[in-house]
Parts: sequence; structure tokens; C-alpha cells
Amino acid sequence: MDQWIRSVVESLGGFGVFLLMLLENVFPPIPSELVLPLAGYHVSQGQLSLAAALIGGILGALAGAWLSYEAGRWLGRERTLSWFDRWGAWVGASREDVEKAFGWFNRHGGLAVFVGRCIPGMRTVISLPAGASEMPRLPFLLWSLGGTIVWSGLLILAGRWLGSSFEQVG
Repeated sequence: MDQWIRSVVESLGGFGVFLLMLLENVFPPIPSELVLPLAGYHVSQGQLSLAAALIGGILGALAGAWLSYEAGRWLGRERTLSWFDRWGAWVGASREDVEKAFGWFNRHGGLAVFVGRCIPGMRTVISLPAGASEMPRLPFLLWSLGGTIVWSGLLILAGRWLGSSFEQVG
């Protein structure tokens, strides 16, 4: 998968980062922990602009979060949990993961969305309880945007900072 991710970023640039981040939010086995620092590395090498990496990463993650939010809204809590009983292993998340996300969302609301966007594993499922709980769309988008800016920005800047050492760290 690493080679495929590299080829997408190298051939499509910022749009590739957008697509990968959208997929990461819908199909969790694609790790943003690889995509975003790789984009930052390409920024350090002059192969991608910082703006393209940030915009692609943020908009892709936000688009994927929106799709998950709408899926949660459409399915509701019980059908979402049933879906993860059947298909969760295929996407790398279990019913227990989603139940934790529901509990965390119920306790903390929008703050759970913000913080959840910055936690591996939680990032891909926190949108579901927000949707299933019918959190209003605008606050969901704003909380998601805030967390996504923090997460994407930090990982892209880390990859940029590592520069030529990126391969050794990887």
C-alpha cells in the first residue's frame, strides 16, 4: 500500500492528497499518518506547494468526514452498529470502536468531533455518531474543520521539517 500511496501523491500532487484523505475517512486502512507526512516531504523537495498539500489534505478529510456523517445520519445508531458487526473488520474498525465513539460523542458533543479528528482510529469513526445523533450540520463541519486543520497541518509540517530525513524515519 505504501508504494501505491506514494505513486498517487507523486502523480496527482495536491489532488492525490485530497483523494487519499477522502478515502482514509471512508476506508480506514489508508493511513493519514503516511499520506500527510509524505505530502510534507514532497513540499520540502519542491515537488508540491505547501498550499496544495494543506488544501488537498484538509478538503479531502473534510469531504470524507461529511460522507461518514451523512451515512451515520441515514443509518442511525442501531443500523450503524449492525453494519460494523458485519463489515467492520473489512474497514479496520469494530463495533466496539464505534460504540466508544458514540459514548465519547454523547459525553462531549462537538469537542469530541474536534479532538476525534486528531486521534488515529477515532478520526475515521467520530463522524458516524455525530450524524446518527443528528448534530446540526454546520457545527459538525466547523468542529471537523478545526480538528482537521490541526491534524493535517501538524503532519504535513512534520513531513516538511523531516525533509531529506523522511526516508530514514519511514
